[in-house]
Amino acid sequence: MPMDYRDVMTVLSQSGLGAALLGEHEIILSVNETGDHLLHGEGTLEGQSLWEIAAPLCQESEEPLYANIAFGEYLLRCPAPEVDGLPPRTRLIVFRNAANDACHDMLISMLNQISEAAALFDAKGRMYLVNDAAVKMESLTTQDVLGEHVSDIYRMLDGSKLTVPQALQEKRAIKNRRLYYATCFGKNIDVVSSTYPITQNGQVLGAFTVMQDWSQIETLQKQIMDLQDKLLNQASNKHPKTKSALTAQYQFSDIVYVSSAMRDVIEQCGQVARNDSSVMIYGETGTGKEMFAQSIHNASRRADRPFLAINCAAIPENLLEGLLFGTERGAYTGAEQRAGLFEQADGGTLLLDEINSMNINLQSKLLRVLQEGTFRRVGGSAEIHVNVRLLSNTNVPPYQAIQEGNLRQDLFYRLGVVNITIPPLRTRREDIGLLAKRFIIRCNQKLEKNVKNISKATLDRFQAYYWPGNVRELQHAIEHAMNILPDELSTITPAYLPEHILSGMEGPAPQPVPKTKGTSLHTSIRDAAYQTICQALRESGGNISEAARALNMSRQNLQYRIKRYQIDVNALLREKLK
Repeated sequence: MPMDYRDVMTVLSQSGLGAALLGEHEIILSVNETGDHLLHGEGTLEGQSLWEIAAPLCQESEEPLYANIAFGEYLLRCPAPEVDGLPPRTRLIVFRNAANDACHDMLISMLNQISEAAALFDAKGRMYLVNDAAVKMESLTTQDVLGEHVSDIYRMLDGSKLTVPQALQEKRAIKNRRLYYATCFGKNIDVVSSTYPITQNGQVLGAFTVMQDWSQIETLQKQIMDLQDKLLNQASNKHPKTKSALTAQYQFSDIVYVSSAMRDVIEQCGQVARNDSSVMIYGETGTGKEMFAQSIHNASRRADRPFLAINCAAIPENLLEGLLFGTERGAYTGAEQRAGLFEQADGGTLLLDEINSMNINLQSKLLRVLQEGTFRRVGGSAEIHVNVRLLSNTNVPPYQAIQEGNLRQDLFYRLGVVNITIPPLRTRREDIGLLAKRFIIRCNQKLEKNVKNISKATLDRFQAYYWPGNVRELQHAIEHAMNILPDELSTITPAYLPEHILSGMEGPAPQPVPKTKGTSLHTSIRDAAYQTICQALRESGGNISEAARALNMSRQNLQYRIKRYQIDVNALLREKLK
């Protein structure tokens, strides 16, 4: 039974909670003893405006809104209990001391801004907290590792011991250790780590470790050495060593994944990188083909030499030939003597992006270069020999491009000595959550936001969506949501997703399709898709391949929809026989 509000305020005060009765314009009509103490009222609060003293306490919000009363003092509004006898046009608000909560949130935010990866463990070695840099470096999904023992998350690959249990047991810091380990998701990590125990009054409360990617340290060392070489060469003016400024940005460690499909592709690419064979990469739009190409270059012995890329679909044929092979003065009106990409990439790697968009005539010239190992500049007569590794990519299957007449078969055999296929996002849905977290971290820096989470409903929506634009579309969806997300919110919910994800056929989370029609747009579209698929399956006698052809979709796509809509094909056929 509800209590009188005066009695409730007394009980709340005895429980360490402040309570205030507010009238119009947020005027304080009454406040309990704890509330007076928390607000530093000293018995003078009645008649004052709480909005002027602590405005956040007057606002209702699903996200915490802290009222900073004094240095180091924060208050947070709490749910108010149901009470009887409230005067007309009044309301009761409840609040508490939230200094520890605010300090915790500020420290977490600060921890997520630093570039070093950091992880906190409790006294028994269980993962307690991991910052954004660690999530990015180790490709860990936070919800999968919190509470797990360090030995279940990491496995040492160099024969050494895990430093966290050692620091907890010996109660001493273990600094600047080079560690080579694998995560429970199969990603290999090479870091320099320092681990520190956390003790208070002789009691071990836990331990934390700070890690820096060794590849970054190694890259920085190389950059310093290169700068030193340049300074020395400028001073001595003797045969300077050249370090190309045309370098690839990405490495395999930058690719975010936990799926076995992506792990297999990366392992394959790692093997391919060791040699100089030509590689053709196939992947749908947005899968990250150039990221893989750059990673192959950076893992090869040509990593210190130039990496150049050209989009064959974006350059007209007459210009593309000159850009690739160079020109001699007078070759055509306005032509100057200029080296082409093949010469500029000498000793390094040249990526031909969307090779299937290159004109067939120019493909013939490119084939002669690959066969003979030499070429001539446009308008030139001198034979030029260069040492260039060729990578290429295409957004349609190579054999389809050949059948459609967009790729010469003999050129394919030259460019596709090794063929790599990048799986689309819809076939590696276990990577979606981790990718979303990575994009949130990146957009927080870009947009100066402080978004922390993505709701389960949003993740369910992502898992149900077909992602025709793959990883790039996911990145754009996250950036769209974070641009329109109000500053006071820190969780991405479905309400802030792009309209095409919300209203598309793939939009709703996986669930049985209701037999009765709903009134929403989502339900109407879903019902129409469900009925169309069922009819095609009935007419094909349950033959999925035949039904897919009738619906003008791939067999894999149809199977995905059958599973998502929970269609029982055998039951459909039994209904047809009745």
